[in-house]
Amino acid sequence: MPRHSFIYLASQSPRRQQLLEQLGVKFELLLPDANEDAEALETVLPQEKPRAYVQRVTALKLEAALQRLKHRCLAPAPVLCSDTTVALGDAIFGKPDTAEHAKAMLRQLSGKTHRVLTAVAIGTPRKQCHALSISRVRFADISKQDIARYVASQEPMGKAGSYAIQGKAAAFIAHISGNYSGIMGLPMFETAHLLREFGFTV
Repeated sequence: MPRHSFIYLASQSPRRQQLLEQLGVKFELLLPDANEDAEALETVLPQEKPRAYVQRVTALKLEAALQRLKHRCLAPAPVLCSDTTVALGDAIFGKPDTAEHAKAMLRQLSGKTHRVLTAVAIGTPRKQCHALSISRVRFADISKQDIARYVASQEPMGKAGSYAIQGKAAAFIAHISGNYSGIMGLPMFETAHLLREFGFTV
């Protein structure tokens, strides 16, 4: 029997919610307050490598979420946090600030293989477990017209690397190697392993 009947998901991502539902684990959202600067946690440090970055940001998200849980005096349960980044070499591609920024990212990724790194952390004040999924995605050559049309759809906004693999960008992807759900934002295999560490059946 699990020690808890549910977990808290500290993410607004509909994709992560959908993937967690597939694992059959009950969850409640634990989202930042209006006065929390959640975006500030995702600032890249000077010379920071993609692996170190995504793991650090996920750990910070978990720390902030556990504080949130304490301040709101909510029922105790494990908290799940995750962060995804796209990397071309050591260059980190986060979420685009503008449409032009999204276009620039996609032009750089066009015709190349990049990595998608997703870190996951589940924790309570007494115990924390972490995992990392790394996949490779190869984009075909994308024309300027296709990039413009894709960015105009608004799908790239709010997405690491300016694309969503489960959306229209699938037409650009020639090959993937690794964990499809990890590219979406929550690697099922690694997440299931972490949930078992906390007594859940998935």
